[in-house]
Amino acid sequence: MIEPEIVTILIIASLVVISIFSSVLSFRMGAPLLLVFLGVGLLAGEDGIGGIDFDDAQIAYWGCSLALAVILFDSGFATPWRAYRKAAAPALTLATLGTVLTALVVAAGARLLLPIDWPTALLLGACLSSTDAAAVFFLLRTGGVRIRERVRSTVEIESGTNDPVAIFMVVALLAAVAGDRDGIDGMLITLVQQMGLGAVFGIGGGLAMVRLVNALDIETALYPVAVLGMALIVFAGTTMVGGSGFLAVYLAGLVAGNQRLKGKYSMRRFQAGLTWLAQILMFVTLGLFAVPSSFIDVIWPAIGLALVLTLLARPLAVLICLRPQRFDWRETGFVGWVGLRGAVSILLAILPLRAGLADGQLLFNVVFLVVIFSLLLQGWTVRLAAQRLRQMEAAQAAMIDRIELELPGRAEHELVGYRLAANSPALGATRIPRWARPSLILRNGESLRPHQAGALEPGDTVYLFCAERHIRLLDRIYAAVDTVDARDFLGDFSLPPDASADSIARRFDIDLPPDMRGKTLREVFRDRLRGSVELGDRVPLGPFELIVRDISPEGVVEEVGLLLDDPDIVRR
Repeated sequence: MIEPEIVTILIIASLVVISIFSSVLSFRMGAPLLLVFLGVGLLAGEDGIGGIDFDDAQIAYWGCSLALAVILFDSGFATPWRAYRKAAAPALTLATLGTVLTALVVAAGARLLLPIDWPTALLLGACLSSTDAAAVFFLLRTGGVRIRERVRSTVEIESGTNDPVAIFMVVALLAAVAGDRDGIDGMLITLVQQMGLGAVFGIGGGLAMVRLVNALDIETALYPVAVLGMALIVFAGTTMVGGSGFLAVYLAGLVAGNQRLKGKYSMRRFQAGLTWLAQILMFVTLGLFAVPSSFIDVIWPAIGLALVLTLLARPLAVLICLRPQRFDWRETGFVGWVGLRGAVSILLAILPLRAGLADGQLLFNVVFLVVIFSLLLQGWTVRLAAQRLRQMEAAQAAMIDRIELELPGRAEHELVGYRLAANSPALGATRIPRWARPSLILRNGESLRPHQAGALEPGDTVYLFCAERHIRLLDRIYAAVDTVDARDFLGDFSLPPDASADSIARRFDIDLPPDMRGKTLREVFRDRLRGSVELGDRVPLGPFELIVRDISPEGVVEEVGLLLDDPDIVRR
């Protein structure tokens, strides 16, 4: 007789493997991969070909919460301080005020589209109010879309920190629907407690993690396991004392990932695989829990509500929150478009079911359908939106490998590999700086030392050791920017940063704004952007745009591009 536990292990392992193999089809079709994982769960579930009857809300909620904690920790661990400093203010505004505004607008739409009262409509709005960390981090980090740093960091930090506000609203509104006045009165205190304890335990846990790991002298392979265990202790311990475990584990990752930590690079590789596993298990579990046959009665109202969320609620909340933050219309438009809903919304929709709410199944079905719509529409179009709104970084297709090396002391180097295209600048270089010379060259399947290989040839793969701060400079030597897309990223031609804005205005007969007169292009960027400049930043110049093509490690503009409304104007 086969024991049920063995069958369970077989089923779980099979679903994981099927999800991974399905990703091949996803990449070929361009479909959002998280939607594929969700689809595997639906097909294996009660109404699918697998026929698995899984309806335990408690297991689904806490199992997915555990997976989300792993994802959030890795998300914080991979976020550099510089990104947080640039994007903290707009991201936290979106995570608080933006979450509330989104809930209110969605609730108004739900009241019109569904047969529910105002408290239930507000509860539905709260379930859909927060962006999903798993979906956002996957699309912007592993989905092959390279977004400009400030915009990417804003969306990522928002998705990592808005869960406590959404959870607070859901719990408060559940109390309102149940008529628990005492629960409602204590909700504001609960919010402060969740945010406060989450911050304290998260930051304290991250610092303690660093001290403990650096004091340990154990097998290298055990460091990532130890850190994962400590992260889950932070999550569970914070939750037990009434704080936000999700916020705490994200902050613990943020603190630990930005400190000198023994075994950090092996941790990153370990966490990358673990995060994939967590995302697969979370979305497959949520797919198993859903019953598609019950979606039929609410499919059209759910699509209508998804349109309200995508086209009205999210863009309006983003506009209100980011307008004072000096985001231009392209940045605001992109942030408004990539507010994906995912596992977090479905998790919150499980809470009314656990509470036995009369409309609990209705709310869950609507939220589930809205999430599918969000993954389909926004997940499938995020690259197109980034291109149209000019928020993508120029793709350096030549880099094929990048391995972080952990060396003794404070030495931090990487092993970087490039495959040379026919138009790579390195091929025509008569002299390459000493720090940028290859250590190994692969040609026609043969490994060659630089003195054996002679002059570099198209198709060569070169490997070299380099400090992280020099990666950007290496790209300019070895990587050929795609000329099809380069214009949008770099402009039509290059200008020296010391060029006068007045001379450019005279050349193209532009009415120069008063605050640009008598200034160099470097000074224009410095003043317009208040000293905080990054690659790809843009400043309007009449009908044209000035673009930061290159900056020094100190953040000083080194090269400027000019993007014309009509590129043929240069030849006229």
